[in-house]
Amino acid sequence: MTPLAGVKVLDLSRVLAGPWCTQLLADLGAEVTKIERPGVGDDTRHWGPPWHGEGDARVSAYFLSCNRGKKSAAIDFGREEGAAIVRRLAAEADVLVENFKVGGLAKFGLDADSLRAANPRLIFASITGFGQDGPYADRAGYDYIIQGMGGLMSITGLPDGEPGGGPMRVGVAVADLFTGLYTAVAVLAALFQRERSGQGAHIDMALFDTQLAMLANQATNQLVLGIDPVRQGVGHPNLVPYQPFDAADQPIIIAIGNERQFDRLAAILGHEEWSKDERFASNAARVANRTALVALIADKIATRSAAEWLDRLEAAGIPAGPINRISQALSDVQAQHRAMVRNMAGMSLVGSPLRLDGERLDSDLPPPALGEHSAMILKSLGLTETEAQQLRKAGITG
Repeated sequence: MTPLAGVKVLDLSRVLAGPWCTQLLADLGAEVTKIERPGVGDDTRHWGPPWHGEGDARVSAYFLSCNRGKKSAAIDFGREEGAAIVRRLAAEADVLVENFKVGGLAKFGLDADSLRAANPRLIFASITGFGQDGPYADRAGYDYIIQGMGGLMSITGLPDGEPGGGPMRVGVAVADLFTGLYTAVAVLAALFQRERSGQGAHIDMALFDTQLAMLANQATNQLVLGIDPVRQGVGHPNLVPYQPFDAADQPIIIAIGNERQFDRLAAILGHEEWSKDERFASNAARVANRTALVALIADKIATRSAAEWLDRLEAAGIPAGPINRISQALSDVQAQHRAMVRNMAGMSLVGSPLRLDGERLDSDLPPPALGEHSAMILKSLGLTETEAQQLRKAGITG
């Protein structure tokens, strides 16, 4: 199942947002060529420990997480000979993804206007911190900074005044990851549009824009109420109960989404009267009386083990689950059944979650070594072995 078979993607991005986008396109069947600096490569190759491999062949786990399915060509496009090679590749590409600062590629003749003039069908996707225009356009964008500026950290973490209270970043670079996903969606839309118009497009994606968009209900809460949402730790701003509770041996999450589920929970806890109590009879009432209800539920949950509660909650159709460590999540029977951990080229990687008609959309090509495919890619452009050797000796390719 390769829906994007035949689509050529030129990847000039590095770190996470761009590589996450191009990895997804590779999983969908696109042929992705990753351009990296000779001798150095993508910054994240060196973001270890932990490492896979040893010596000169070692590569960081970070790099492995977002570069499945790609071929690597080491080309120094800071030199004209290298830039000329990249321009030739772009002339044959369907999609180009880059995350340089605004205008950063123009000095190499690799900007959107130049490459689209030579290849009007090219879909050129630019990922930056703040977009191609605006007062912050020239700023570099880093996920951590964006989580802070974009409001996410203000609603993540324990409330002020509690031990450990204060803003916290999310445990993975969600602004980068969401931007990569949004960019892939935009690329697919542009490919579809090109089938009708024959023309490519310039996609302008910003981490800051994405961070604001992914605030979802929290942003709308602010727009509707005119009041900033506050950090609630593990609680939910719009639903109660919707949080962890400490069982006798370990915490479990209970997530009540409607009145029917709350009625069942009240019955399981031996307090059917809660469903009629005006303080708890509706979700709005429960939100207003959050502290009182959470304390009552916590007292009951503490009396039995997590396994016993989870069995009873599942039998009653009440959403609940454990708080797993990553090792537990990856080894869970459901993760095993869905084959979410893949082994390729002697390494274990998390696979793609995409499936169409029961078939997995997941590239079988492992993350590449730096410059692993340089010779093959130069040959595909018609360069002779002598020419390729001259480029390598000059340090233009690797």
